[in-house]
Amino acid sequence: MSGLNSVNLVGRAGRDPEMRMFESGATLCTVTLAVNRQKRKGEEQAPDWFDLEIWGRTAEIAGEYVRKGSLIGISGSLGFSRWSDRTTQETRERAVVKVDQLELLGRSATSTSAE
Repeated sequence: MSGLNSVNLVGRAGRDPEMRMFESGATLCTVTLAVNRQKRKGEEQAPDWFDLEIWGRTAEIAGEYVRKGSLIGISGSLGFSRWSDRTTQETRERAVVKVDQLELLGRSATSTSAE
């Protein structure tokens, strides 16, 4: 039996996206996503934070339209980003959501519309 690695989230961008272009022509967009958990009675609502990694044309769209506070929905898989610490030379890693699909659901909560 094969495994299942699927992540679906709806939340608000925690910051403006960071874009990186590579010599190969690949485009990478990274952004954090705050997802509010359902709170129990009497508890304060605290978001769960996720690091998103978006590649290709979807990354270009995210870079153009997503801003801090934008409501977005994503589908993807959980992965790990690994690197070597420049100071200690130790291998570090962190969990990231590798986004396959992005839906723009709404503007930033702080944006205003011109009428």
